[in-house]
Amino acid sequence: MTEINGGDPARTIATLWGTRKLPRRGPKHTLTTEQVVVAAVGLADGDQDLATLSMRRVAESLGVGTMSLYTYIASREELVEAMLDRVYGEAVRELGERGDQGWADGLREVARVDWNLCLRHPWVLQVFTGRPSLGPQTIARYERELAVIDGLGLTDVEMDSVITLVHDHVEGVARRRIEADRAVRRTGMDDEQWWAKVGPLLEEVFDPARFPLAARVGQSAGEENRGAHNPEHAYDFGLARLLEGVAALVKTR
Repeated sequence: MTEINGGDPARTIATLWGTRKLPRRGPKHTLTTEQVVVAAVGLADGDQDLATLSMRRVAESLGVGTMSLYTYIASREELVEAMLDRVYGEAVRELGERGDQGWADGLREVARVDWNLCLRHPWVLQVFTGRPSLGPQTIARYERELAVIDGLGLTDVEMDSVITLVHDHVEGVARRRIEADRAVRRTGMDDEQWWAKVGPLLEEVFDPARFPLAARVGQSAGEENRGAHNPEHAYDFGLARLLEGVAALVKTR
C-alpha cells in the first residue's frame, strides 16, 4: 500500500489545484506538472502496480534527470495523490450532469463508474487514504455523486455514508477481482483449471459429514460460480442488497 496525505498540506493543495509556482531560478522548465502526472499514470497502468513506480522511472520515461522532477512534484507521495486526482477526473466526466434518472439508477451508475475506474487503474486500490484527498477532481466526483441522492430526505451525514457504502462495496469486490486476475497470470490456471487440480486432493481429506453446511453450500456456490469466487456475481448481489437497504432508509423519511 502507498500512503498519501502525509506531506506539507499547503504545498500539496497548491500542486493539486495548480496554484504552485515553479521556481524561477535554475534550469529552464522543459515540462509541466501535468506531463509528469500523466507519465506516472501511464507507468502505473502498465505495471498495474504502484510498488514499481519511482521518481527515477518517471524521469526516464520523460527523458529527463530524476532531480529535475522535484521541480514539479516535491515527493513520490505527492505524485501519487496527484495521479489519484487525475484519474478521478475520468469519473467526473463519465457521471456527467445528473439527468432524470431516479436515485437507485443513479447509485448504480456511481457504482459502475467506480468499478470501471478500478479495473482500468488497479493501482488506485493500493493507495491508502487515511485522510481524504482534496484535489479538484476528487471533490467534483463527490459533488456529482451526492447529487444522485439529494432531495430524498436523508441527512447530510447519511448522504455521505451512502456514497461511502457504495464505494466500499465496489472497491472491495474489485480488489478481489484484480487479485483473482493476478492469480491466473501467476499460476497459469483459471479457477476451473485450479479446482480440477485441487478438488481431487481435497476429497481425500475432506469429510462432508463433519462440515455439512460447508459441503452443501460450497458445492452449490462453486457450481454456480464455476470457481471459488465470482466477483461479478458478488458485485451484483451486494449492490442489489445495498440498494434495498437505502430504499428502506428512504421510506422512513
